[in-house]
Amino acid sequence: MKRLLLTLMLSLFTFDGQAAVQPTGQYIQPNNLFPKVLFVTSIGNITVELDRMKAPITVDNFLSYVDAKRYEDTIFHRLEHNFVLQGGGYTSKMESVEEFPQIVNESGNGVKNDQFSLSMARQYTPHSATSQFFFNLADNDSLNPGRNWGYTVFGSIIQGEDVLEKLEGIETDISPELGWPSFPTKKIVIIKVQILAE
Repeated sequence: MKRLLLTLMLSLFTFDGQAAVQPTGQYIQPNNLFPKVLFVTSIGNITVELDRMKAPITVDNFLSYVDAKRYEDTIFHRLEHNFVLQGGGYTSKMESVEEFPQIVNESGNGVKNDQFSLSMARQYTPHSATSQFFFNLADNDSLNPGRNWGYTVFGSIIQGEDVLEKLEGIETDISPELGWPSFPTKKIVIIKVQILAE
């Protein structure tokens, strides 16, 4: 019994003695199937309704990052016009966002990667999504599941579609820090993402 209690106590701390932050999304408005969040960005505000009915794991994961304030002062680091706007991975100082564990891919939930939807980014392997997400700037059928795993849609814009129109005036180039293409030449900052009241 003492060993179990010690193990539980140690699991609450990181190796440097700091309190570890655990995912909390499942506790945020737990009876609300469609929680709403507000993206406050340097080009305008975007309100998104999340879909916990179709993508419960993904929504809880996203809310965990919002609750831990890990999206504050981050950037959209990938812009492909008429395709996607991706963020959630890097701060404005080009430091990596601290990640929670990878989550299960819920792309087979029947919701498509249509224009103005919000989806999880991932690596090549299907169950590798963590903090990064993207807005679909067009109807992206190629990102939906078929013979292969797709990309999980977990929300849609309900206000602020016009903000994405401002992206047309932003050019892209190769990032000097990351070496990636499609990097916005004008920094697009996510000042904060906040959970709206039910």
